[in-house]
Amino acid sequence: MKSSSQFSRRQIITAVGALAASPISTRLSAQTASDKTIKFILPVGAGSGVDGITRAAQAALSKALQASVVIENQPGAGGLVGTNALTKSAPDGLTLSMVSNNHVIYPSVLKSLPFDPIKDITPIAVVGSTPMVLVVNAKFPAKNMKEFVAMLKRNPGKYNYASSGNGTILHLAAELMKDATGTFATHIPYRGFGPMMADIIGGQVDFGVGALVAVAGQLQSGNLRAICIASNQRAPSHPDIPTAAEQGFPKYLVEGWFATVGPAKMSADNVRRIHAAVSTAFATEEVKAAMTRQGNTINIRSPEASAAFFQSELNKYAAIVKKAGIKPD
Repeated sequence: MKSSSQFSRRQIITAVGALAASPISTRLSAQTASDKTIKFILPVGAGSGVDGITRAAQAALSKALQASVVIENQPGAGGLVGTNALTKSAPDGLTLSMVSNNHVIYPSVLKSLPFDPIKDITPIAVVGSTPMVLVVNAKFPAKNMKEFVAMLKRNPGKYNYASSGNGTILHLAAELMKDATGTFATHIPYRGFGPMMADIIGGQVDFGVGALVAVAGQLQSGNLRAICIASNQRAPSHPDIPTAAEQGFPKYLVEGWFATVGPAKMSADNVRRIHAAVSTAFATEEVKAAMTRQGNTINIRSPEASAAFFQSELNKYAAIVKKAGIKPD
């Protein structure tokens, strides 16, 4: 069933208040002898790219932080619920989050927010990036980018695509594909990544864009087919998926990224300590191997460079939203 995620401002604020008040907690590691527990609030559901990355690094983060690490998925309202909960937390270094591109897209697609995505967080480390993959259901006739684009051009408006929500990175990634190829398709927004993928696999929707880490299992099982990777080069973990550029569409470039953040007003000592721990965790052989399997690239940025990156990305997506004609809700 198709499911709209175009929330009104009142629905968003109501959802944020109600869901943040009663979070769903998933404890993935037992309490250690330490009385210190660090909670990672994820503004996404299980199975998404950021969720998979954080879970893969959880044990190493726990060791590097010398604390029990708990992951708490708080999806809802396009990701606002979890991030709002983070921004309302004490800036003591015990509540953190792993966020992605969506965090800096909010101001461009919503007329009002319950928090400021720049002022109400403390950037700790942009950790790395993940390839984005254009996927179709297994019965879709096109096998490559040229066939796919030709089908869309022959039948403008016939085909539709799913996203994890109006204005999310997966929505904008598909809009960038349309712009780069001069094609048109109808947007069907869903309430999260899981429902979106279910309907692409089921054939109710023709295509969509997802992080490689989140779609790899369905590609391997044959439930989905990859049309292209929207990166400069093929992913080492999936060398069989060609880039859009090598198929004749060099303008289609978009990558997901993931970053560790905390609430605003964290102390400099806490920021340095957590940044060092994140750097250590993602440099361990186990986590490096997991990131390679997922197709991710690790490139840790300093807190200062991460803050500058957040602002530049916010400006970049504002321009993309404007060009795509997406109206703030």
